[in-house]
Amino acid sequence: MDQVKFTAMKDGDKEDYDFLTEHEVEYTRGTADRLLTALETLDEGLSGYQVTRLGHSVQSATRAWRDGADVDWLVATLLHDIGDIFAPYNHDEYAASILKPFVREQCTWVVEKHGDFQMLYYGDHVGANPHKRDAFKEHLYFDDCAAFCERWDQSSFDPTYDSLPLDHFRDMVREVFARTPYDPNVILPGVRVPLQDATVATARR
Repeated sequence: MDQVKFTAMKDGDKEDYDFLTEHEVEYTRGTADRLLTALETLDEGLSGYQVTRLGHSVQSATRAWRDGADVDWLVATLLHDIGDIFAPYNHDEYAASILKPFVREQCTWVVEKHGDFQMLYYGDHVGANPHKRDAFKEHLYFDDCAAFCERWDQSSFDPTYDSLPLDHFRDMVREVFARTPYDPNVILPGVRVPLQDATVATARR
């Protein structure tokens, strides 16, 4: 088969859906590389900062790397703004939805909420609530998101920072997106892993 027989889903048979399942599983194997290509297009996105959006992404991930972060944190940090081009009004939710099947719940939540947490730094200047994050102050991952924003996100617009190249992170992205989606041994609801590992950080510097 090169394509299904039906023109309406309700008319499909087992042969059609077996074909589609195999076809779609094969297609998903390229997810990581499609995301990396999309990440590169951030260089063509929103201007006005002293670094490009891609530059911001790799700088954030580099700071996470040098803090000894694990692979879930690293990939989540690298991709946290990937929605800037396609979903400018909810880029955080967009990125979180991509990550959700493949990384720890902790990382997905932080990426999903980081836009609200970032308001602390500029809300006063744009007529927004700088304390929007306070709505989540009792949440298990509140401190993680606050630290993510302070250490890796808001600080990563520095054109003089010695960022690692995107190529440094490519295999990490491929590793994460090769995982079984929604594997409970990966998602780990309620589990917190520190952003920083001092022993790993020392080895990486």
